[in-house]
Amino acid sequence: MNAKLTQLLDWISANLESLALGVAVAVGLIGLMLIARSIGHRIVASDPGAVTWKGVVGRVLSKTGLLFMAAAAIEIVLNYAELPAGVAHLFHNAFIIAFALQAAVWARELILGVIGARVGERPGETTLGNAMGVIRVLVSVAVFAIAIIVILDNLGVNVTALVAGLGIGGIAIGLAAQGIFSDLFAALAILFDKPFRRGDTIRFDTTTGTVEKIGLKTTRLTSLTGEQVIMANTKLLEREVRNLAAGHERQETLRFGLTYQTPPEKLERVPDIAREVVEAQEGCTLHRCVLVALGASSLDHELLFRHTGLDADVLFAKRAAILIALLRRFAAEGIDFAYPTQTTFTAAPDGTLVMPYAVPPPSSH
Repeated sequence: MNAKLTQLLDWISANLESLALGVAVAVGLIGLMLIARSIGHRIVASDPGAVTWKGVVGRVLSKTGLLFMAAAAIEIVLNYAELPAGVAHLFHNAFIIAFALQAAVWARELILGVIGARVGERPGETTLGNAMGVIRVLVSVAVFAIAIIVILDNLGVNVTALVAGLGIGGIAIGLAAQGIFSDLFAALAILFDKPFRRGDTIRFDTTTGTVEKIGLKTTRLTSLTGEQVIMANTKLLEREVRNLAAGHERQETLRFGLTYQTPPEKLERVPDIAREVVEAQEGCTLHRCVLVALGASSLDHELLFRHTGLDADVLFAKRAAILIALLRRFAAEGIDFAYPTQTTFTAAPDGTLVMPYAVPPPSSH
């Protein structure tokens, strides 16, 4: 016992300067990490939901563990001193384990913090707020699995078979649940790209509805007629989706036909009448009103106007008011709307037009 104590004292005496320098560096490093962790705790206290990048960084810093600090300090001190190979290897392996686990914690918090920042201040009402629990589990399993593989590899364990087994198992699970994973990644695409959010009115194919919930696998909408429409995220993103809540104005097109008996002078008045009617409605401006085609039974016109605002009910009310005003103005101007009709002209062999009915004989009086 005395011999071992003497050897220890001799070793300390021989490495006293190196140990002092290593301890100073280690203390400085621990002090910096403690300060960084303290700053992280303050940031988290001011931004508990980590909805900003500052909050994400604070969340990562606040998860720095004391075990990792101690292992890092010991590793630094021992780098300045000459230890027996076995002891040095033991402490080095301890540092590798502590660092791998700490890196996994940092990576998990960073990934979850980024996703949480994209979810927003109200996670229960945004894209993947209700799926954060599942995402947390998946991310934790992935980063800690990588950490364990790194630890085993540094401990001298042959991890080739383990990695191959995990790869085969991952392929099997991926094939079995490819539909679920495709919808999950589609939900993540919605989360980060944000083509629409909860509360937006969107249109795809023949469906128009308000987004009520965007979940892990499906998106739920309430259609204009009141039914709930449930659409898989993958199928939804494969379609052309129109977000009616984007922008600050709406554009509406009205098409109507006038009779061929309408004089050209009155046809030239149609754009002016349309402008007066449209701009009489608050927030509406006429973009164009033109004759677009000579139809089979009508002179086809297209009226396009813009309405400032996103409320669909207000837009429909303005549209109805414009249609009614057009009916009144055209009636006052003597301009008739056309409806599908056909006029048949019959002619004699010499080309003279004849009536398609018997002409009454002339009166004898």
